[in-house]
Amino acid sequence: MLKKMRGFTLIELLIVVAIIGILAALLIPNALEAIQKAKQKQAMKEIMTMSTGAADYITDHGNWTGVTADGALTSSTTGFPAAIATFYVKICPLNDPWNFPYNVWVGASANDGGYIGGTAVADLGDDDFVIASYGRDGVKGSLTYNPANPEAGFYNVSKMSDFNNDLVAWDGNWIIGPQTTLTATSTGS
Repeated sequence: MLKKMRGFTLIELLIVVAIIGILAALLIPNALEAIQKAKQKQAMKEIMTMSTGAADYITDHGNWTGVTADGALTSSTTGFPAAIATFYVKICPLNDPWNFPYNVWVGASANDGGYIGGTAVADLGDDDFVIASYGRDGVKGSLTYNPANPEAGFYNVSKMSDFNNDLVAWDGNWIIGPQTTLTATSTGS
C-alpha cells in the first residue's frame, strides 16, 4: 500500500516566511551599521597612515615647499600623494572607503578646508597639514576645530546618519571624528 505524500500547508509556509521576515528586520540594520563602522575605521586608519607619512616627510624636508595639496586628491603622481608615496607610505590612497576623494591641505594653506576655526593663518606654518574624509555622504560637514573647545569636533555614533560626519586630522592629531563613550564599571567590595 502506498501512503499518500503530504506537503507543507499554506499556514506552515506563511509562518516560516514570517519568521524569516522578523529575523531579517532585526539583523539587516545591524549588519548595515557594522559595514559603515568598518568603513569609518578603515578611513581613520588610512588618514593616520597618510599622517604618519606626512610627518616623516616633514622630518626629512622641513616643510612642504614644492608640494601642492589644496583639496581633493586626484592623482597619485603629483602633489601630496607623490611626495609621500613609496618612500614614506607604500601606497597613498586617493579615495576613502565610500569611494570619495580624501582631501589634503599643506603648509600655510592648511586651513583652506575650513576645519581649523579660531586659528589665525599666521599661526599655521610651512610644516602643517590637514587630511580629511567627508564621510559616507561625501559632503563637507559643519564641524570645525576650536582651540577654546577642542572636544567640540568630536561626535557620538549612534545612528546611520552619524557616518556622514567628517573625519579630520591636523598634523597627525584628530580634530574631528567619532568619540568613545566610557562607561563606569563597578568594582566588587
